[in-house]
Amino acid sequence: MESAMSAGIAVAEALQNQLPWLENVWLWVNFLGDPKSLFLFYFPAAYYASRRVGIAVLWISLIAEWLNLVFKWLLFGDRPFWWVHESGYYSQAPAQVHQFPSSCETGPGAVLGWLMAPQVPMERELSFYGLTSLALLLGTSLIYWTLFTLGLDLSWSISLASKWCERPEWVHVDTRPFASLSRDSGSALGLGIALHSPCYAQVRRAYLGNGQKIACFVLAMGLLGPLDWLGYTPQISIFYIVNFLKYTLWPCLVLALVPWVVHMFSAQEAPPIRSS
Repeated sequence: MESAMSAGIAVAEALQNQLPWLENVWLWVNFLGDPKSLFLFYFPAAYYASRRVGIAVLWISLIAEWLNLVFKWLLFGDRPFWWVHESGYYSQAPAQVHQFPSSCETGPGAVLGWLMAPQVPMERELSFYGLTSLALLLGTSLIYWTLFTLGLDLSWSISLASKWCERPEWVHVDTRPFASLSRDSGSALGLGIALHSPCYAQVRRAYLGNGQKIACFVLAMGLLGPLDWLGYTPQISIFYIVNFLKYTLWPCLVLALVPWVVHMFSAQEAPPIRSS
């Protein structure tokens, strides 16, 4: 694992030092490779192309990100500061590095969504999604407090990044571990609410043409900006609550509200029947 991290540092450093004129390109690549992009971009794109594949991408996204969070705790939770400092883990990395290649999961997550579409749960009882969301929250909390009780500092990377980053404001609040948990649990609950909403019931059997699907995607992306920036506050507890709520809302918008609006406004009225 240390060799993989060292290789990631070396790649990031080489890209920044040898190709500095591509900085904006790599920032864009970093955005597309961010796990959050699976929820906010790839999930809607896949859903409007194929309903089953889109739901599969969402399932794989939240499961993969949750497993990524837990495995990072189990693998790196026992790494004290002296290991990071003496190993040169941060001294090898340029101050501007935000995300290493090994941390990108967007590509594998999207591919798994396409491959596992026939196996993922599609439409279950609302209680199934509520219990899934609750299990993610309680399971992660149990793991966190168990490791914390054992004396493991699970926030060591945040502390080091805040201390050594050239500009502390670059350490975004949504990079904290429980930010991804609130995103995953909120998405699981939101999926269930969306699938049982009246809007979804009206459009689930409707046929949407290519133009309508493009309109759905454009409208969803138009709602993305305001929703994504909602709730960025320095108060961590409030941020977690708002993050949970907005990712609960996101599947409702993508699966139900946006297709319903597009379908209602683009549906052609039947011509009146002339009496003979």
